[in-house]
Amino acid sequence: MKAAVITTYPPRECGIATFTENLIRSIPHEADGKKEENNIFVVAMTDKDGAYAYPDIVKYSIRESHQKDYLKAADFINYSADICILQHEFGIFGGNSGVYILPLINRLKVPLMVTFHTVLKEPTFSEKAIITEIGKKADKIVVMSKMAVNFLEEIYQIPRRKITIIEHGFPEFDYQNHDDYKKKFHLEDKISLMTFGLLSRGKGIETVIRALPRVVEKFPQVEYLIIGKTHPGVVRVSGEEYRHFLKRLVQKNKLGKHVVFIDSFLEEKDLCAYLSATDIYITPYPNEAQITSGTLTYAVGAGAAVVSTPYWHAVELLDKGRGVLFPFNDHEALADVLIDLLENPAKMKEIRNKAFNYGKKVTWPLQGKKYLKTAETAIRKHQKPKNYNEKIIDPTLLPSLNLSHVKRLTDATGILQHAKYNIPDYHHGYCLDDNARALLVMTMVHERQKEPEAIDLMSTYLSFINYMQNEDGSFHNFMGYDHQYLDKKGSEDAFGRAVWALGFLLAHAPNDAFFQIAKHLFSRSIQQFNDLQSLRGIANTLMGINYYLKRFPWDEGMVNIMAGMADKLVKAFEKESDAEWQWFEPILTYDNGLLPASLFCTYEKTEQEKYLQIAEKSLSFLDKTIFEGDHISLIGNEGWFKKGGERARFSQQPIDAMAMVLMYEKAYLVSETKKDYLRRMFTSYMWFLGENDLRIPLFDYETKGCCDGLEKEGVNRNQGAESMLAYLLSHLTVLEAFEKEKTI
Repeated sequence: MKAAVITTYPPRECGIATFTENLIRSIPHEADGKKEENNIFVVAMTDKDGAYAYPDIVKYSIRESHQKDYLKAADFINYSADICILQHEFGIFGGNSGVYILPLINRLKVPLMVTFHTVLKEPTFSEKAIITEIGKKADKIVVMSKMAVNFLEEIYQIPRRKITIIEHGFPEFDYQNHDDYKKKFHLEDKISLMTFGLLSRGKGIETVIRALPRVVEKFPQVEYLIIGKTHPGVVRVSGEEYRHFLKRLVQKNKLGKHVVFIDSFLEEKDLCAYLSATDIYITPYPNEAQITSGTLTYAVGAGAAVVSTPYWHAVELLDKGRGVLFPFNDHEALADVLIDLLENPAKMKEIRNKAFNYGKKVTWPLQGKKYLKTAETAIRKHQKPKNYNEKIIDPTLLPSLNLSHVKRLTDATGILQHAKYNIPDYHHGYCLDDNARALLVMTMVHERQKEPEAIDLMSTYLSFINYMQNEDGSFHNFMGYDHQYLDKKGSEDAFGRAVWALGFLLAHAPNDAFFQIAKHLFSRSIQQFNDLQSLRGIANTLMGINYYLKRFPWDEGMVNIMAGMADKLVKAFEKESDAEWQWFEPILTYDNGLLPASLFCTYEKTEQEKYLQIAEKSLSFLDKTIFEGDHISLIGNEGWFKKGGERARFSQQPIDAMAMVLMYEKAYLVSETKKDYLRRMFTSYMWFLGENDLRIPLFDYETKGCCDGLEKEGVNRNQGAESMLAYLLSHLTVLEAFEKEKTI
């Protein structure tokens, strides 16, 4: 058997990595006694662009935020393995809730076996869709508890015949040498309590610290070891805030002599040694939603007396006297349990014996044989799909996301409007339009890839928007390179773009500071909403309100404002449209696709059919006007397209291609004819890459910029901010739609 295991893997410090390393070691080298060797290799998930120093068993790696890597990995697995074994945990894959893994498994032609390390009782829409899709594709599914089986059947409708329970394995501990291990760590005169694992707020360690004063009053020899580094994801967002909080709590309760922090990710042999020296192991998780806990499993296997809150895995594993449970977040109850055990050594010894005897039945060598048997069954019963489901969107056709040109155009003030070829042109200064688009794009980049540099750029653009807002909520639009305003009040289009960016930031703020300033600026702008008359200003503002309502769905007042503004578009359409001209104005100009897009958004929030009907009519009209065979031919700005006249073919602008991409994306999300809209969205995006009237790419593969337009003679080689941001917004929208292709 040749097996490819998709997982995190050492030296990455992660529980799934340790689990997989142990699993692979435990799988027998020979299959069913045959002479053929089992050849198992790893496809490693990495959380940074630079690869880890992986051992030879890792044959391929996937950068979690790079969608192309997933598709290439699928092709590699198809040619290299008899089966793919997926270790699934939401947080190790890219995209919303780890959705990037779906295109990979959809592309597989070999059997798929999946281990679910987390099965949620109350999943979000995306989480449920992802697990359901994986369940459809998988030949065999492994979970580690009975409750996980029930969840998969009842919540995710996965057939029971696919599911196998194989409990979490653990090493073979030397239970008899408990006292020797205590001496090794200078704990021979101590009562050793322990919790280990990557630290985060969800561990509940503060409950133990609050329980200790009563315990140490009776048993002053108690020492509580908190072992583990802070979770890398937590460090990226809030640093060591949780560890510092715990240390302050220790100091406040005067427990400095009784609590020891060991800030280290232990090698397994060291971890086993610490567990062998532990008298009582504590897992104080603050809620029940933990279907599997490797730390709990190891503690039981080591024969520790385990005390735990009643989360799902603990209820099953500590049954029949193998441990003691106490209520969530109840430090007084925990203190009672600990004191009772320490006052009754015989009771504690009985618990330890039951735990250790149970652990001998589920050691890694035994569990490895079960995994091998399950994999062999998956291979034997696998039925190859009759048709390979080809995706409409192919991310391998997209250039890699690259921010170098955006950074080239950005200084400490904001993003500059124009460029001479690919270098910034300082003569024209800055504008609100571009900095709003830049904030929107960088928020999308951070949401998708968690790029630290995106945070810095977001701060720059948000600061610019803050500086440009007037006291009445309106905005300046233009500012010279000398930082002098060039207008008193900008256009309604620019106003709407700022509101759009602020609304999106409210829905996807990376931290509270960004959320609060976005909320302040957005709230101050609301007083201007009802006075807007520009159709594109209204449309841009509606896009922002749409995202605002994703963050504040209960705001009925804002829903009413949205409907009132959308009614202005409806009236404009009813006034200007006829049987041949289904449009809002007597002329087609720029950003056309945003008008239908904003009505699709309004329909999504209000569920009023009139908005959907006009959105679809205007989309259909624009579709017939713009599409020419296999590509789009945008309305040129050298005369536009007047009702009853001839349309201008040049110059075509990137923002118009962007508007088409956004229009089809919004239509795809709310309408029933989804696939056709998705196909046309991708075709609109390909305008940037050369699927246009002149068959010339506007995206510059050398500079990573985007040319300013499609002229009669070729492309306008200047690469200003508007064009670059239009391209990036289109690129990111296509990638997001690719995710949703399997989850809608």
